[in-house]
Amino acid sequence: MTFAIIRGQPDTLDEAGRKFERPRLTTPVFLNSVPKSGTHLIRNILRMFVAEEQHWNREYIQHPILRQSLDAFSAAKPWISWGHLLFSDDAAIALRETRHIVLVRDPYDWVGARTRFYLAEEFQGPFNHLKSGQMPVEDMMNMMILGLPGKLPGLLDMYTFNAVAWMGTRAVMVKYEDIVEQVNDLSSARAERYFTRLLGDCGVDLPADWRERVETGADRKQSRTASENLSIAVEVPKELPEAQKRLVDFAAPGLRQVLGYA
Repeated sequence: MTFAIIRGQPDTLDEAGRKFERPRLTTPVFLNSVPKSGTHLIRNILRMFVAEEQHWNREYIQHPILRQSLDAFSAAKPWISWGHLLFSDDAAIALRETRHIVLVRDPYDWVGARTRFYLAEEFQGPFNHLKSGQMPVEDMMNMMILGLPGKLPGLLDMYTFNAVAWMGTRAVMVKYEDIVEQVNDLSSARAERYFTRLLGDCGVDLPADWRERVETGADRKQSRTASENLSIAVEVPKELPEAQKRLVDFAAPGLRQVLGYA
């Protein structure tokens, strides 16, 4: 698994959230996701609904460090935590008493988001030599789709073990695009129903001021990973080119369908 150091200005959402009366969780909650699928968005929104002292800020929970993060899933001392946890026997056992949300993103859009991740100056990792534009962006996107032998997992592995393998379990699947759509339509009854359900899946009741809380948490200025907050020297297409869409379908046939995108 490839790790990166995230640079940039820390958010101020802890301070912003203190104006809200936030209840304590009675059961632990874990926000799981395919990396680059909007983890910061769902995390920042839900931070506005859960008591600050129950935010697991120690680390992003991932498979290699699962054993040192087990306290995050304690039923005796509930936390809301987040990360990218692969499906495994150890993870299934660790999450047995935890409300588990799995966030996914359309694989077509995910390729562009992952490409930006590796090209951004805010992220320091094993592919820094590509930031100068030595590799054409189309080649870079192909690398994000297919991976690199021994260096980088491809799209199929990322989605299989971070998302698809959790389907049909107690985990609740959530689409990044659905969150964005409802954030952009907060005055609607549909958005109210959506966030009532999402919060309910986390064991939290919808408060009267839920719209203000969602708006505060969803502020893109507060996300170090929002595309407009990244410094990228190479232009990445906003929409995946047709050739790369075909490559996604070749690399992971049926993936978009099983996730509900096709």
